[in-house]
Amino acid sequence: MLGNIVVFSVTGLLGNFARSMVFPYASLYIMALDGNAKTIGFVNFLRPLLGLILFPIAGYLADRKSRIKMIVLSNYLSAAFILMYVLAPRWEVIAVTALLQGTTVVGFPPRSALIADSLSPEDRGRGIATMSTISSILSVFAPYLAGVMVDIYGPNTGVRILYSVMMFLYLGAALIHFRFLKETVADTGERITAHSLARILRTAYSDMPGMLKQLPRSAKALAGVIILSFMANGVASPFWVVYATERIGLSPSRWGLVLLCEAVLRIIMYIPGGYLVDRWGRTVSLFSALLLSLASVLLFVFTSSFAGVLCVRFIIGIASAISIPSSTALMADMIPRKIRAQVMSVLGQGGFMIGAAGGGTGGPGVGVLVTIPLMMASLAGGYLYTQNPAYPWIFVLIVTIVSIVLTALFIRDMKKAEI
Repeated sequence: MLGNIVVFSVTGLLGNFARSMVFPYASLYIMALDGNAKTIGFVNFLRPLLGLILFPIAGYLADRKSRIKMIVLSNYLSAAFILMYVLAPRWEVIAVTALLQGTTVVGFPPRSALIADSLSPEDRGRGIATMSTISSILSVFAPYLAGVMVDIYGPNTGVRILYSVMMFLYLGAALIHFRFLKETVADTGERITAHSLARILRTAYSDMPGMLKQLPRSAKALAGVIILSFMANGVASPFWVVYATERIGLSPSRWGLVLLCEAVLRIIMYIPGGYLVDRWGRTVSLFSALLLSLASVLLFVFTSSFAGVLCVRFIIGIASAISIPSSTALMADMIPRKIRAQVMSVLGQGGFMIGAAGGGTGGPGVGVLVTIPLMMASLAGGYLYTQNPAYPWIFVLIVTIVSIVLTALFIRDMKKAEI
């Protein structure tokens, strides 16, 4: 736990606290601004759109230019768009801002590459788990505190206050990144112009089939699992809080209490989960996490009480504590350092959340191949929930079964991990 890993752990404290406050209640905010289930899906449909253009460019630049400057730029852009959320008068402004927020993906490939470069192969599972533990400590209480805020001030004013806090925390993270991060690749000095960016975009998409073809079979299967998992979150993630409040009858603060308890358990499990990943192997660990995920989905659609919801989220917390280090370590093991940022711009960092309960899904785990399926799933989620509130979780059940089959048949640990 040295250098860049410590920096990302510290800034993760700020970012995870902010996101754990806001994301679980973002859907209620959209509904408070005259939105509905379909508009929630539409907003989350727009969020990844610009990534189709910027991910390949960011991946190319992150292997040639300053990764730190790209990460800091992403932080400042995020803060600016969060201010637009604070001032939004209607859900349509939220939708436009969500589209513009897609520009922040320029920071994802360099961040993913810096993390992978900064951990030795034999310690990746434990390193990622330890970083996740440290960066999650403050976020334990965030959902409950935010839920109390929403109870007191309502989903309109209350969430605006939460977004304001989020903006200042992102600005703080930008300053820390700029001051303390260290580069792991040298700037090639290549001159970047508007013409060259257009060429990079064309080249990235034309080279993508060949680059993917060269990847090992396990990497291709892992990409399939990642895509399916993001689709599952795209459909269900915005509606956990809506279902819990509308169908089960929990208040925002009670839902926040559930997420608080889940976060405590997940933090306790991160480091043991990372050790299991390094001891059992990446594939066995990932398979186990997906099986736990399947059990949680089956339970949620039949529960009608606080205790039942708490049990479901406990299972999800354990599954996430294993899936994040196992899938992220698998991706880092499979991709050579010299093309790591470019590949991760296509496939994502490798890590994915199981049962994400925020208003949408994204982050460094998203790549070009993930973007369109995620957009379609986000849009479909609103329509599925409108037809029947249980349909999003039936969809999750189906894609989880497919992911388990893919993992069992095609994903294997690398005999020699990439450094």
